[in-house]
Amino acid sequence: MSKKSDPMFRVQFISQDKVFEIYARQLYSSDLYGFIEVEEFVFGERSGLLVDPSEEKLKSEFSGVKRSYIPMHAVIRIDEVDTNGPARIKDHKGGNVTPLAMVPPRFPRDAD
Repeated sequence: MSKKSDPMFRVQFISQDKVFEIYARQLYSSDLYGFIEVEEFVFGERSGLLVDPSEEKLKSEFSGVKRSYIPMHAVIRIDEVDTNGPARIKDHKGGNVTPLAMVPPRFPRDAD
Protein backbone atom coordinates (compact mmCIF):
# COMPACT_ATOMS: atom_id res chain seq x y z
CA MET A 1 0.00 0.00 0.00
CA SER A 2 1.52 3.35 -1.01
CA LYS A 3 1.24 6.41 1.17
CA LYS A 4 -0.21 9.44 -0.58
CA SER A 5 2.37 12.21 -0.70
CA ASP A 6 1.70 15.78 0.36
CA PRO A 7 -0.29 17.76 -2.18
CA MET A 8 1.52 20.19 -4.48
CA PHE A 9 -0.11 23.36 -5.82
CA ARG A 10 0.68 25.43 -8.89
CA VAL A 11 -0.32 29.05 -8.27
CA GLN A 12 -0.51 31.57 -11.10
CA PHE A 13 -0.92 35.23 -10.22
CA ILE A 14 -0.26 38.70 -11.60
CA SER A 15 2.18 41.08 -9.92
CA GLN A 16 3.62 44.26 -11.43
CA ASP A 17 2.50 43.38 -14.99
CA LYS A 18 4.14 39.94 -14.80
CA VAL A 19 2.50 36.53 -14.53
CA PHE A 20 4.14 34.46 -11.81
CA GLU A 21 3.82 30.67 -11.75
CA ILE A 22 5.05 29.11 -8.53
CA TYR A 23 4.77 25.73 -6.82
CA ALA A 24 4.07 25.24 -3.12
CA ARG A 25 3.11 22.49 -0.70
CA GLN A 26 0.86 24.59 1.57
CA LEU A 27 -1.96 26.91 0.53
CA TYR A 28 -4.49 28.56 2.85
CA SER A 29 -7.20 31.14 2.89
CA SER A 30 -5.64 33.88 5.00
CA ASP A 31 -6.96 35.57 8.12
CA LEU A 32 -6.06 38.79 6.29
CA TYR A 33 -9.22 39.56 4.34
CA GLY A 34 -8.77 39.10 0.59
CA PHE A 35 -5.44 37.21 0.66
CA ILE A 36 -4.26 33.63 0.30
CA GLU A 37 -1.23 32.31 2.18
CA VAL A 38 1.38 30.32 0.31
CA GLU A 39 4.05 28.33 2.20
CA GLU A 40 6.77 25.77 1.48
CA PHE A 41 7.79 26.91 -1.99
CA VAL A 42 9.14 24.19 -4.27
CA PHE A 43 11.69 24.89 -6.98
CA GLY A 44 13.17 22.46 -9.50
CA GLU A 45 16.52 20.84 -8.86
CA ARG A 46 19.46 21.89 -10.97
CA SER A 47 20.51 19.13 -13.32
CA GLY A 48 23.54 19.47 -15.53
CA LEU A 49 24.44 22.76 -17.11
CA LEU A 50 20.95 23.85 -18.13
CA VAL A 51 19.68 26.69 -15.90
CA ASP A 52 16.34 28.46 -16.36
CA PRO A 53 16.94 32.19 -15.68
CA SER A 54 13.31 32.96 -14.76
CA GLU A 55 13.25 30.11 -12.21
CA GLU A 56 16.56 31.30 -10.76
CA LYS A 57 15.13 34.82 -10.45
CA LEU A 58 12.06 33.48 -8.62
CA LYS A 59 14.22 31.29 -6.39
CA SER A 60 16.32 34.29 -5.36
CA GLU A 61 13.23 36.50 -4.92
CA PHE A 62 11.57 33.97 -2.60
CA SER A 63 14.72 32.86 -0.78
CA GLY A 64 14.26 33.32 2.95
CA VAL A 65 10.50 33.82 2.56
CA LYS A 66 8.59 31.67 5.04
CA ARG A 67 5.10 32.66 3.89
CA SER A 68 3.76 34.85 1.13
CA TYR A 69 0.39 36.62 1.09
CA ILE A 70 -1.09 36.99 -2.39
CA PRO A 71 -4.16 39.18 -3.00
CA MET A 72 -7.09 37.06 -4.20
CA HIS A 73 -7.85 39.48 -7.01
CA ALA A 74 -4.35 38.86 -8.45
CA VAL A 75 -4.77 35.07 -8.60
CA ILE A 76 -5.40 33.68 -12.07
CA ARG A 77 -5.51 30.00 -11.26
CA ILE A 78 -4.65 27.41 -8.60
CA ASP A 79 -4.14 23.75 -9.55
CA GLU A 80 -3.31 20.74 -7.41
CA VAL A 81 -0.62 18.83 -9.33
CA ASP A 82 1.29 15.56 -8.88
CA THR A 83 4.74 16.95 -9.63
CA ASN A 84 6.26 20.39 -9.85
CA GLY A 85 7.43 21.99 -13.05
CA PRO A 86 9.63 25.00 -13.60
CA ALA A 87 8.62 28.15 -11.75
CA ARG A 88 8.29 31.02 -14.23
CA ILE A 89 7.81 34.72 -14.69
CA LYS A 90 6.21 35.83 -17.95
CA ASP A 91 5.18 39.22 -19.27
CA HIS A 92 1.47 39.86 -18.87
CA LYS A 93 0.26 40.63 -22.35
CA GLY A 94 -3.08 41.84 -21.16
CA GLY A 95 -4.90 38.90 -22.79
CA ASN A 96 -8.45 38.23 -21.79
CA VAL A 97 -7.79 37.61 -18.09
CA THR A 98 -9.14 40.46 -15.98
CA PRO A 99 -8.86 40.31 -12.20
CA LEU A 100 -12.15 40.78 -10.35
CA ALA A 101 -12.54 43.96 -8.37
CA MET A 102 -12.92 43.16 -4.70
CA VAL A 103 -15.27 45.47 -2.86
CA PRO A 104 -14.96 45.40 0.93
CA PRO A 105 -18.15 44.49 2.79
CA ARG A 106 -20.27 47.35 4.10
CA PHE A 107 -21.21 47.24 7.73
CA PRO A 108 -24.21 49.11 9.12
CA ARG A 109 -23.36 52.06 11.31
CA ASP A 110 -23.74 51.56 15.02
CA ALA A 111 -26.77 53.29 16.52
CA ASP A 112 -25.86 56.04 18.96
